[in-house]
Amino acid sequence: MTLKAKHLFLLFILTVFTSCQTAHKDDDNEHSTEEVTRFEREGSSILKGVKVPAGKSIYFASGIVANPKDETKPEGDRERFGNTYEQSVSTLKRIADYLSEEGLGLEDVVAMKVYVAPDPENDNKPDFDGWFKAYAEFFATEENPNKVARSTIGVFTLVNPNMFIEIEVRAVYK
Repeated sequence: MTLKAKHLFLLFILTVFTSCQTAHKDDDNEHSTEEVTRFEREGSSILKGVKVPAGKSIYFASGIVANPKDETKPEGDRERFGNTYEQSVSTLKRIADYLSEEGLGLEDVVAMKVYVAPDPENDNKPDFDGWFKAYAEFFATEENPNKVARSTIGVFTLVNPNMFIEIEVRAVYK
């Protein structure tokens, strides 16, 4: 292949690549005005699912746990972090703070994974009711009518044995 042929071939490849990128960008702009679709589960505080249209940016939060309820209590003391309900409330407040740093709120959350560990004061079983009570204070309320696609999973333990809940969230930028 001559030098001129190589240059023409590279110019052709660059033109095709640029055209594909422009077409893709136009497709993204076309979809970015679409709204998130939430598929209701009648009679439930959670959704069946969520559709996030192309072109929307998504915030993925790592697993988040509670802040200490009482920092004067030593490590290993149950009262340092509290029970499942108290930890759930603290964790959801912490999530709200993280989201606000990104210009988001709990109303922008579309999906949630919740890990609930056994509580020795709940017959060594996960306190799902404590978690459900806290969730009901933050979602599907008058202040925040948002429901999310959610999985709640009972686990053997979390890294810290005095932690009973860890939550991951996905939120969509408007």
